[in-house]
Amino acid sequence: MTESPAATLSGEHRGSIPATLVLTREDVVRLLPISACIEAVERGFQRHARGESIAPGILGAHVDGGGFHVKTAGLRDAVEGRPMFAAKVNANFPANPDRVGLPTIQGVIALFDAADGRVLALLDSTEITSLRTAAATAVAARQLAPHGGTVTVCGCGEQSRYQVRALACVRPVRRVMAFDLHAARAARFADDMATELEVETAVIGDPAEAAAQTDIWITCTTARRWFLGRAHVAAGAFVAAVGADNPEKQELEPELLARNPVVTDVLDQCARIGDLHHAIAARLMGREQVRAELADVISGRKPGRLSAEEIVIFDSTGTALQDVAAAALVYQRARLSGAGLSVRLGGRRNG
Repeated sequence: MTESPAATLSGEHRGSIPATLVLTREDVVRLLPISACIEAVERGFQRHARGESIAPGILGAHVDGGGFHVKTAGLRDAVEGRPMFAAKVNANFPANPDRVGLPTIQGVIALFDAADGRVLALLDSTEITSLRTAAATAVAARQLAPHGGTVTVCGCGEQSRYQVRALACVRPVRRVMAFDLHAARAARFADDMATELEVETAVIGDPAEAAAQTDIWITCTTARRWFLGRAHVAAGAFVAAVGADNPEKQELEPELLARNPVVTDVLDQCARIGDLHHAIAARLMGREQVRAELADVISGRKPGRLSAEEIVIFDSTGTALQDVAAAALVYQRARLSGAGLSVRLGGRRNG
């Protein structure tokens, strides 16, 4: 028997083996536009601020040429009053595109009903990871960034495109400047953004070239030594540091964090694996000097930007709060539209 996609979650599998939706990257692309992902991620942080979440966790393992990480979190009342829990397993191999023609990030998200443990869906994580990472930058920019202008992107891989698209949903982007160690990659990114967003673009050879002009910095690289420092960031700018998601990665000069307000996605995680980790390790600042977590700023419990002259830094290590918020929305839309392949992991194939 095939379950109706629009059936309610509660009781739909009573007395039967639960079915699980398998959703491909193409399904996610079709069901989750960037604007919807931004709103879902913001709601996820709002629920976290209200104590309506299952606390995020992270586990990592390094192997030759890359690594794996597991991120988990849950949200109460995620869909139709039901709590949901997500566990994302991602592989991250930075040399993949050039070496073997595969994506840097590959993985899967398992979405569970947190009330009874049903495996609701298995989703390709690549698109969700890209979307929700960019969505978090947009959510932070709404609270912390100046009102648009010139955006400088450091690191012009695939994530950079998502970042600028998401930012353009919440701030007017008038000019995009591109920096990458591979000049051809920066040029392709600049050409693509000029066409897609109909904005002026330029390629720069060093962040110093954009120091006085940049209102919003986005760093999404695999750097292991900082390249953006105090000399590059002008008063009033917003910095979204996205690339540092393990202890070996670093994009920002530790003194840049120590001397300016820092907002984290999840403080414990940033103190372990983000750019904040390096500032703490250098004994230039402590956790107590972090102004707020993003959830605190969204909820109004703690301040974000206090003046137009402040440089505000968002340390974004990526949390499964974002993954579960995005995956729950994809699952809900898939059920309503009939998308995906319904299978019985504990038995026969459905249908």
